[in-house]
Amino acid sequence: MFYKDERLALFIDGSNLYAAAKSLEFDIDYKLLRQEFMRRGKLLRAFYYTALLEHDDYSPIRPLVDWLNYNGYSMVTKQAKEYTDNQGRRKVKGSMDIELAVDAMELAPKLDHIVLFSGDGDFRPLIESLQRQGLRVSVVSTIRSNPPMISDELRRQADNFIELEDLKDVIGRPPREPREYDSI
Repeated sequence: MFYKDERLALFIDGSNLYAAAKSLEFDIDYKLLRQEFMRRGKLLRAFYYTALLEHDDYSPIRPLVDWLNYNGYSMVTKQAKEYTDNQGRRKVKGSMDIELAVDAMELAPKLDHIVLFSGDGDFRPLIESLQRQGLRVSVVSTIRSNPPMISDELRRQADNFIELEDLKDVIGRPPREPREYDSI
């Protein structure tokens, strides 16, 4: 489903991809992921979208964000907002959907193929618009988790659905065992 001469870009919904990989019990090796898609076509950009907690001196995702930033990924981050819901529970809001959609629409004229790493059904209209512009859109997520991590509408809209578990041997590494001090 990929052509060697096509210009492609990766759009990674960080929290969605993390949740999908975790449900399949493996961690993503982002160096291998980038290499895999460089092999499949002319990779112009690899975007990674994530929200970071405000007022958090150390975030567990910070080392990954820094590594990706120095290793060929275009990082798109924003501050997540913390709030207390009406039942008194602490919640975090940090959707990156609009940022991802705007970047995809802006880059579309320079691309042939977009690979979206997300199962979020809110991206269905984006895919439909990109297809009307002549792009092919592949979506990477999983239906093998319980419940599936991809909406049925998104999977149907995509030109190509790539099961994340099928990439496990190519881009995955086993989850690391928690260290004793990780729970402190």
